[in-house]
Amino acid sequence: QVELVESGGGLVQAGGSLRLSCVASGFIFSGYTMKWYRQAPGKQRELVALLTSGGTTNLADSVKGRFTISRDNAKNTVYLQMNSLNTEDTAVYYCNAKSPWPPFNEYWGQGTQVTVSS
Repeated sequence: QVELVESGGGLVQAGGSLRLSCVASGFIFSGYTMKWYRQAPGKQRELVALLTSGGTTNLADSVKGRFTISRDNAKNTVYLQMNSLNTEDTAVYYCNAKSPWPPFNEYWGQGTQVTVSS
């Protein structure tokens, strides 16, 4: 049974930091590309960061220099370190796993709320 469980969200003041975690189970975590998406109220879900199995990372322009994505394959966990948070970072953050092998299965977590107050 595949499962992605996010944690670490919460309420933080502007300028603060949070670290999100996503623990995976039920698939070969080390081979998957891991991503963090977010969705703010009334907006489309957007890709925030990705990290491939080979270590390639990509960050949205809006978070470059502030957010870092990392993974610990021994713990089947991907992290999103978020620094210098601002109110525009307020959203539900979702963990995503994408297989590099056909049929390219894709899995989602349930999301964790991040609220940044001014």
